[in-house]
Amino acid sequence: MTTDIDGFAGRLKRRENGGMISAWIGTPDPLLVNHLSQEAFDAIVLDMQHGMWDMASAANGISQVRLAGKPAIARIPVGDFASASRLLDAGASAIIAPMINSADDARALVKATKYPPLGERSWGPSLALNHFGIAADEYLQGANGLTVTIAMVETRAALDAIDEILAVDGIDGIFIGPSDLSIALSNGARLAPDSAAIDQTLAHAVARCRAHGKLICAFGTDGERAGQFLKLGLDLVIAGAETAQLRAGARTAIAAARKVAAS
Repeated sequence: MTTDIDGFAGRLKRRENGGMISAWIGTPDPLLVNHLSQEAFDAIVLDMQHGMWDMASAANGISQVRLAGKPAIARIPVGDFASASRLLDAGASAIIAPMINSADDARALVKATKYPPLGERSWGPSLALNHFGIAADEYLQGANGLTVTIAMVETRAALDAIDEILAVDGIDGIFIGPSDLSIALSNGARLAPDSAAIDQTLAHAVARCRAHGKLICAFGTDGERAGQFLKLGLDLVIAGAETAQLRAGARTAIAAARKVAAS
């Protein structure tokens, strides 16, 4: 029997406060992580797929999140399941894996992120033991429950196989990537992450996740979109990337200065 030692998996499943809101950081700077970790985000995602994080900087970033008392989530590059195990060893509470298009892909992800009997994760969680503050035996017994394995659904193939993916033991939930999914649904014709087609797909995905008792998460382009996702019933949402938030804040400050100067 597994335990939920740090509470993250349990809070996700209970949808406390109507669901979690996470930061999303691709800029490989632990100091930036430190700043955003002080805000009221429920979690922090380090994006290693399209962001510039390497393993050393990601481990430092995870430490900054953990020191702020929050769960760190890492999105790995496509197919890089070996990194998934190392990030969990570094103290990540969850792994998001892109382009999981089949039950076979999902099973390969579980092999890397769960200890037996669910998977084949190799032992070596030295930093994780420090961050969780527990003994090795306790971590081994609880790890499969306290770490969260999330498969990204962002292609037509993944949508067609969504029930098979969700049925894989050890997959805790899915993450909808609206941008790639909109490209896939339009056969490459457009990038429309905020379209009605995506909303319909999300509603279907929520229903399938509830039927399987699994979690559902998604990337929102901004806070308003993230709020719409929470209303739809998602368990964890992204309220935009850190680069968009940084530039939006800069534009707001510049506009305010110009307005006052001209008055």
